[in-house]
Amino acid sequence: MAELLQLFKNMGANCSSENSTVDAVVTVRTGDVKGGGTDGNVFIALHDIKGNRTRDVLLDCRWKNDFEAGSLDTFKISDARLPNDVKEIEIWRDDSMKVDDWFVEVITVDIIGEPTKFVFPVQRWVNAGDRLFLTPYDSCLPQFEQHTDQRTRLLNLKRQLYQYKQNVEGLPVQGKDLPRDEQFSNDYRHDIMKRKLVLIAQSKIVNMTSDKWRSLDDLKNVYKNNLGPPKGMNYWKEDLNFGEQRLMGCNPTLFKLCSEIPENFGVTAEMLEPHLEGLSLEDALGAKRLYIVDLTFLEGTKCKNDRTMTAPYALLFVNKDKDLMPIAIQLFPMKGPDNPVFLPSDHEYTWMMAKMWYNMADCSYHQSCTHLGLTHLIAESCAICTHRQLSASHPMFRLMAPHFLYLLAINTLALDRLVCPDGWIDKTMQMGREGLFNIVKKVWKDWRLDVQGTLPAELKNRGVEDVEALPNYPYRDDALPIWNAINTYVRKVVEATYDVPAKIAEDHELQAWVRELGGPQSEGGCEIKGVPGGGKFATVDEIVATVTSIIFICSVSHAAANFAQYDEYAFPPNYPAFMHGEPPKTKDPLTEQDIISALPDKSHTLDIMVVTKILSDRGTQPLGDFERQYMYDPIGVKAWKEFCQELATISQESSERDKARKTSYPYLNPTEIPNAISI
Repeated sequence: MAELLQLFKNMGANCSSENSTVDAVVTVRTGDVKGGGTDGNVFIALHDIKGNRTRDVLLDCRWKNDFEAGSLDTFKISDARLPNDVKEIEIWRDDSMKVDDWFVEVITVDIIGEPTKFVFPVQRWVNAGDRLFLTPYDSCLPQFEQHTDQRTRLLNLKRQLYQYKQNVEGLPVQGKDLPRDEQFSNDYRHDIMKRKLVLIAQSKIVNMTSDKWRSLDDLKNVYKNNLGPPKGMNYWKEDLNFGEQRLMGCNPTLFKLCSEIPENFGVTAEMLEPHLEGLSLEDALGAKRLYIVDLTFLEGTKCKNDRTMTAPYALLFVNKDKDLMPIAIQLFPMKGPDNPVFLPSDHEYTWMMAKMWYNMADCSYHQSCTHLGLTHLIAESCAICTHRQLSASHPMFRLMAPHFLYLLAINTLALDRLVCPDGWIDKTMQMGREGLFNIVKKVWKDWRLDVQGTLPAELKNRGVEDVEALPNYPYRDDALPIWNAINTYVRKVVEATYDVPAKIAEDHELQAWVRELGGPQSEGGCEIKGVPGGGKFATVDEIVATVTSIIFICSVSHAAANFAQYDEYAFPPNYPAFMHGEPPKTKDPLTEQDIISALPDKSHTLDIMVVTKILSDRGTQPLGDFERQYMYDPIGVKAWKEFCQELATISQESSERDKARKTSYPYLNPTEIPNAISI
């Protein structure tokens, strides 16, 4: 039986004529995309550098269903010997099964007896009747393209598929429709509502009705099985935890160096000095010991059902142990008798309540901007622009494409399930979707790629780059080495691609891309401010800076904003997304029952727990370990391998740093950072 099965296998793998010599082996990987397989007839022909062409070869293995989505098929062919080296392949389907389109990932051709294996990345749909010509590595600037008509036709087709839509005025543009090759290959895995039901069932949580919590211990007892205790549950009362949330929580890019006290912040030297370890306020400012969060721009944010949104200041102090500690919170912008400055010396539960109302505003900014607006939405604009203006054969497309995987699909799903009217945001977050959009508008109008979207500039802009003044800042310390590694990787590819300035000037696809990235939305652009070059690239440095920022946003920035969500949000007192009642307007003593009364009820809490648990899952492979490999040219592959080696070193160093920390910060170890925003 085993011999018979092997005979069938050999017969099925043979596309050569009977008794003929096998000249080449062709391997075809069909893409793992929805509807990517085909039952149509697939043909290939090889061309050499002198214009010779083989016969038309039907790729068909008997006894096997070829070209299924995600499959790898191998074909032995005869009569494929060419007198000279292979220059390109020609791949096509006949008119059978016209509606059965085929997504091809990569084709390799191994000429028997020759040392070189020719690799032809495709990453395209092959429609019935179309012929596609591909050169090895398929990485070519448009001014050197041999098949300009094919390249132009395919790029025009992509522009029809990838179009912009202004879903909300004042926000980054998004995709009008979801192209078929952007859809999840496995919808169930990414169906948030189905996963939510499964997770609730697996957790075996019971008695989560709409009743209020009886005590904090009552709340703590609910965490078990797949919804185990989040990190914030154990430390939420501590001021050290509040400071660490600014440094290593899911919103670590908001605080900045305080060089002077804002006029409307009602702190005085007298009230602060007991918390400054013997320093005067002036000395603490001069020594870079004070940091501030200014969320006063949130004032006037219209929330769902007119819920109250604070617009606070928070002042923090680097103590003798180099920890960042909160020393003052004012919940609204204008100082006055009904808007006191809360201090650590206030009554325990009064100070606790002030921190919770501050954190509710902080998490509203986090979900609106740090997470949605400044990663998901900006990355979507960049992805659509890249598909519209850079051919799949363009080296810069191949460099960025792995970092756009499933991005458009997850954004579409999020809008449909989480940010829709009466969806998760409306039900579980104080601001609701209207407040979320309002906050993004306020921030997006001043956001710049060369400042907030460029890590070294962003750190300097906030005054937090000084390691001696602020030695314990895990986000900065873990993110900077990865930024540098991405920048080095991108530079190697860009410098090899544009070895002379003329190649930049003559690359019309690249120039169209940068124009559209920064162009006004009213004229069909993304309107991303601060794109290096001001709409026209002239130097390698400008290209490197732009591409580095985009890859960093799609990987590191999103990881920092996303993967701490369960640890931060799942225990509501730690980082409340929603608060009942009104913020305190006096320093009168409060009780534990006041804290309990302000918290979401049981069903509300369960909803927060489950969705943040799902959102904290990893959706794609670790940075550098690409699900889809787009880069096959020797220079690009060498740069990529060196990038992976550098990431492995950074990972080891990150693990060692984390061992020395009081609180672990695992989220920006390269092994924990996905390539793309896919959750």
